[in-house]
Formats: sequence, structure tokens, C-alpha cells
Amino acid sequence: MRRNITYLAFVALLLIGVGLGVKYYSGSSAPKTAESSKVAGDASGELAVDLNEKQAASIKVGKVGSATFVLELQAVGNIDFNQNMLTQVFTPYQGRIINAYPNIGDKVEKDQVLFTIDSPDLLSAESTLIAAAGVLRLQNRTLTRAEKMKAFGGASQQAVDQSTSDQMAAEGALKSARDAVRIFGKTDEEIDKIVAERKADPRLIVKSPMTGYVTTRNAAPGLFVQPGVAPPPFTVADLSTMWMFANVPEKEAPDLRVGQKVKARVAAYPDREFVGEVTVLGPSVDPNTRREFVRSEIADPEHLLRAGMFANFTITVGNAVDAIAVPQSAVVREGDGTMSVWVTKDRRRFIRKTVKLGHIQNDLDEIVDGLQKDDQIVTEGAVFLSNKLAGGTPD
Repeated sequence: MRRNITYLAFVALLLIGVGLGVKYYSGSSAPKTAESSKVAGDASGELAVDLNEKQAASIKVGKVGSATFVLELQAVGNIDFNQNMLTQVFTPYQGRIINAYPNIGDKVEKDQVLFTIDSPDLLSAESTLIAAAGVLRLQNRTLTRAEKMKAFGGASQQAVDQSTSDQMAAEGALKSARDAVRIFGKTDEEIDKIVAERKADPRLIVKSPMTGYVTTRNAAPGLFVQPGVAPPPFTVADLSTMWMFANVPEKEAPDLRVGQKVKARVAAYPDREFVGEVTVLGPSVDPNTRREFVRSEIADPEHLLRAGMFANFTITVGNAVDAIAVPQSAVVREGDGTMSVWVTKDRRRFIRKTVKLGHIQNDLDEIVDGLQKDDQIVTEGAVFLSNKLAGGTPD
């Protein structure tokens, strides 16, 4: 009997202990009332976060708006001279440079003297000119004398005809000699002076073929130069336009067209925008970088750009479109690579929405799918909510 009473008492104590344990366990796992900040999912299956009043006050909320997006591509490239407006100035004949005048960066006008050379070819052509002029004078006198002698019967008609033929041949030789000297750049006045003074001038003058700026100078007194042999003594370029080169990803190649507008910025002038248009599209894609070559012509009337500068390009590839837009600070890139925005109706519960982005412009993201206009979204603090959901931020 006593054994049974002891056993019943033990069982009773055991049941009381189990009950107290269940109560303690249940109390420790109960929600924290208003201080809870994370909800794994709501009735619709969407992920959400609840914030208390203090936490919600640190987050900014605004309405989804709209913006006009210009369809543009971004690229990075570099600036170079407009090769269609650049001339390498070589000497037309070999010789040794006597003088070189402009320096790099100097502006030169068309037909301005760049350098002079001592040309043996010019000396030979001028010597031939002087000799031809002397022969013509001699033949003119011979013809005049033959005609006078014929009038008195002192010369035959045959002698007069021969003198006439020799005089005509001398005229032709002089004309050919003048043309040969004119090829060297001598004017008729200069040629007449050479003939009159019977003095050859071997200085060959090389002039600028265009108005522009000297971009390279390799000329120096005493340097022997030859036609077409690099490096050229001078290079002159018209800097009113410059070329800009960019390489765009091949996936964007179908959107590119010759004639599309281009805007570019360089580090030297961060607040200045240079405009132009696409002039050449590369015929192939680089097999290593998978990018296509694009060349643009940019107006630079103030000559601010320099060859070799890096530039950020914006190429307009389509007409402007009106679309749903949110600040870039409202969009969070999640760990799986998706983009999300946090939506709220009461500023306490925030629901994560996965969105699809379009273009980016003026710190705004175009929303292609996932939001409706006038939705209330988190404009600042979206990253905080994503961390809350992931358990990375304590309550």
C-alpha cells in the first residue's frame, strides 16, 4: 500500500515538471509583439518585412513616377585626329633642309612656308632654264640676221627656213624648261627673275597645303629628306572636328546606325559636352573582346580636345519613350542577381517586388515590369530591408 502511494506521488511530480517545461518553452518562442521586424511570407506568398515605428522613421517612402528615357548606349573610347582632315607634308624632291619655321601647336595658313631645302634637282632644272633662254636669244638673233641678209641677196631662203626652225625649237625648249621649274613651286615672276639675272636659286620652298595646326614636326636644319620617306617633316591637321573611337558589345550592335547622334565627355572638361554623329561602323567583331568598332566625328570649334584623351560616349539609338521610373537608390540587387523594390501601403509592412529594369538615365531606373504607377515604394533604405529579410541586421 505504501509503495503504491509513493509511486503515485512520483508520477504527479513528473507531470507537474513536464507542464512547467512546456510553459517555459512556449513563453521563450512567443513573438516579441510590436518589436518583431521580419515576416517570412504573407497570405499571398510574397516576402515581407514589418518594422516598428522607430525603424520605419528612418526609411523614406515615395510614389512610383514616370520619366522620359532617351534610348542610349554607353561606351568608353578615345579621341584622335580626323584623318580625313590631316596632311603629312613631304618634300617633293630630295635635299637637305635649310630652314624649318613653325613649331608643334602653331597655326599655319594655306600656302604658308613650312621649310626650305637645298635641292640639287631644282638647281639642275634652273640651270637648264637659263641655258634654254640663252639658246633662244641666240636663235632669235640668227633668224633676224638671216632675214636681213636674204633681203640683200646675201642668204638663201633655205638658210632663213633653217634659222626659223631652230628658233621655234629653242622656244619650245624654253617653254619646257619653264614648266620644269614651275613644278618645283616657282612662280612666273620668280622664273622671269632667274632668266633675267641668269642666277639659279637651289632653295626649294615647301608650303602648307591647308589651314590648320602643326601636330608633328620632324624637320631640322641639315636633315636630309626624300619624297615619301617617313617620318614626314611636318604634319598639319584641321582641328575643327575630331574622331572618337569606341568599342561596343556585340549584343548592342543591331541598335547602331550611321548618322546617330553622339555625346561625349572627357576628364579635362567634366562639365562640357561634345556632340557629333556616328560615321563608321566596324565590319567585324573582335574575336577576343566580342566588341564592335564605332567611329564618330565630333565638332570641336574651340580646339579643346586632344588626341589620346579618354572619353565616355553616349550614343542615341532610338526615340525617347515615357516609362515608369524609380530612383536608383530604390533598386536592390539581390544575391541571386535579381533586382527588387520594396512596396508598402501602410509604411509598416514592406513587401519585396522583383522588377525588370530597362534604361538608366539621370539617376533613374526604367521599370519594364513589376511595378504600377503610383505604387508606394522605399526610395531610401531599401538595402536595409533586404538585409532584414536575409537576417543580416538585428532587430
